[in-house]
Amino acid sequence: MKDGKVFGKINIIDLLVLILAVVIVVAVGLKMTGRLGAVVPEVGTNITYTVRVERVDAEVYENVKNFIEAAKNNGKGVPGDQLMSNGACLPAYVTAVEAAPAQEKTEMAVGDNYVGIVTSGKDLLDLTFTVEGYVANNTKTELGSQEVRVGKRHIVKTTHFELENGTILSCEWAGGTSADN
Repeated sequence: MKDGKVFGKINIIDLLVLILAVVIVVAVGLKMTGRLGAVVPEVGTNITYTVRVERVDAEVYENVKNFIEAAKNNGKGVPGDQLMSNGACLPAYVTAVEAAPAQEKTEMAVGDNYVGIVTSGKDLLDLTFTVEGYVANNTKTELGSQEVRVGKRHIVKTTHFELENGTILSCEWAGGTSADN
C-alpha cells in the first residue's frame, strides 16, 4: 500500500465503496430471483364461489340468464359466460344464476312539514351467481383485479353483462386453501 492506494493504483476508500456496491447488487439480484430467504411457491387451484347481487330488475335477470345458457350451449364446450377484468378474459365462468324476490325496504323521508314513507323493492330480484374458475395462487386468490374472499364486495363482469355491489357468499378451493397445506 503506497500513498493510500492498494497495489499503487486503487484508493482504499474507492475499493471499499466498490465492494459494498457489488454486495448490494448481488443481494438485490438474489432477492429478485427468490433465492434469498424462504419463498412460498405459488400453487394454483380451481375455485367455485357464489356472489349475491341485490335488487336487480327482472328484465336484467332474464337477459343474464339467457347469456349464461347461450354460452353453455354454443358448442365450444365452455361452462358459462366468461369473466372479464380490464378488457381481458379471465379463466373463470359464471355457470349459473338463481333469482329470489328482493326483500322490501322501507325508508322514511322527512321534508318541510311532511313525513312520508317510501317503499321500494317491487319487481326487483336478488341474484345469486355461481362462478367456477382457476386462480394461479391459492393464497392470494385473485381473479383479474379482484380478490375472491367470503364477505368481500365483488363485481360480476362477463363478456355480456356487468353487475356491481355483489357480495361473495361462499368459496371452495379444489385443493384446499394454502392454510390446509
